[in-house]
Amino acid sequence: MSTLPFDPSSSHAAEKVHAEIERVIGKDRPPRYEDRKSMPYTDAVVHEIQRFGNVLPSNLLHQTKEDTTFRGYHLPKGTPVIPLLTSVLFDKTQWETPYEFNPGHFLDAEGRFVKKDAFLPFSAGRRACVGETLAKMELFLFFTALLQRFRFHPPQGIRSEDLGLSSLPGLTNLPRPYELCAAVC
Repeated sequence: MSTLPFDPSSSHAAEKVHAEIERVIGKDRPPRYEDRKSMPYTDAVVHEIQRFGNVLPSNLLHQTKEDTTFRGYHLPKGTPVIPLLTSVLFDKTQWETPYEFNPGHFLDAEGRFVKKDAFLPFSAGRRACVGETLAKMELFLFFTALLQRFRFHPPQGIRSEDLGLSSLPGLTNLPRPYELCAAVC
């Protein structure tokens, strides 16, 4: 859990994304959201960044809509609950390598993108984020446009392992500041 998710020295994810961008989009035109269907690896990397980044570890206050039994505990209708999204995003029964950055979590054996029920960075149910569709579109376009034009690496003398992915505590997981270099492709 100590390397950047798109660092070529860690899992070659960046190189695979660069190759997919070159094959599908090229360097001359900007990415379009429709490109996502032809770019399963890039889509998987964006999803894994969201899962692994775990920006909102706990959800907003909800309540049970009916009497519920959860792990042997009775929760009467109307009981306030705060879902912990972290418990799903890092659940060992849902993810092959929950504490490692692994775009393969979202790919089948043939390399096609696969939706996962345990992927809940925007919450779930009626109170899921209303901006989820827009956010997913913007994340894909922004990420793809950046990697279409740049290759990212740590500053000279700093190893990617030294950058880390620990976050600052709070309602959301805020990334710690660090320097990163962008070289034009």
